[in-house]
Amino acid sequence: MTDWIWQGVLFVIGFFVLIKGAHWLVEGGSSLAKALGVSDFFIGLTVVAFGTSLPEMFIDITAAVRGNTGLVIGDIIGSNVTNILLILGVAAVIFPLQIRRGVVWKEIPFTFIAALSVLLLGNDKLIEGISYPRLSRIDGLVMLSFFAIYLYYLTGISKSAREPREAGDKKLDMGKSVIRIIIGLLALFLGAKLVVAAAVFIAGKMRISETVIGLTVIALGSSLPELTASIVAALKKHSDLALGNIVGSNIVNIFMVLGICAVIRPLPLRPQDNFAIVIAIMASLLLFSSAFVGKRRVIDRWIGVVFISIYIFYVVMVVRLG
Repeated sequence: MTDWIWQGVLFVIGFFVLIKGAHWLVEGGSSLAKALGVSDFFIGLTVVAFGTSLPEMFIDITAAVRGNTGLVIGDIIGSNVTNILLILGVAAVIFPLQIRRGVVWKEIPFTFIAALSVLLLGNDKLIEGISYPRLSRIDGLVMLSFFAIYLYYLTGISKSAREPREAGDKKLDMGKSVIRIIIGLLALFLGAKLVVAAAVFIAGKMRISETVIGLTVIALGSSLPELTASIVAALKKHSDLALGNIVGSNIVNIFMVLGICAVIRPLPLRPQDNFAIVIAIMASLLLFSSAFVGKRRVIDRWIGVVFISIYIFYVVMVVRLG
């Protein structure tokens, strides 16, 4: 019983450290980007999205190195499903989210391509007659290539969105930003080790598969930075920030984080993973379709309720499949 309590405490502490680390990192990265003369839109799509994806990155790279591959795909795909269906759903219920035309036709399709690529790359072994689907190291390199294309696209945005900054503030902002980034990275590393170790212990004691833990508990926990940022953005009626954060985070999660993890160690796909991937693809299509249903380019409250309902169905099915 003492071990249960101790691991539970470490689990909670780990997530708290992760969230604080992500906060410091995003705050420092945002200040640094501004000091370097990058527009606020670019910051929302890149710095905030990359920063809030770092809990997934540190948790999953740690899990891949330790050999806990069941956590990796579960956490990443589960986080992407949580980001769209739960977080955007809650944000839309709080305040209807405006979707800019460029986001509908450029960034949202990237989330669909990302989820679809995992399904195709992970199951190509079935076509070749091999009984176990997995993401190989070659598949990881393919996803990282997609990520390079995405970075090239972001570079194009940054070149057209430069903003002048005051030279007097630049040096001070950069100094503070670097310190926050270093502290944030250290906190994320420590938090990731605590969460993965505690999650593996709990899964073993409860005889619950690592995949189910990854798809539900860790996915929800590692999505807390996105949840917090998007709810605050919705309350302040900043639709671009809420939507850009989720869309950017989902793209980074798959193309960068999952790509790195697959290169470190091949990742087997279980039935729960494939189910979650299909839900992630469907969620991206629903997000795209929501721009044309009801009020044009608006995720209304009733659409948010539909998103949340599908998320609840998803969690129930994952637990049953586990």
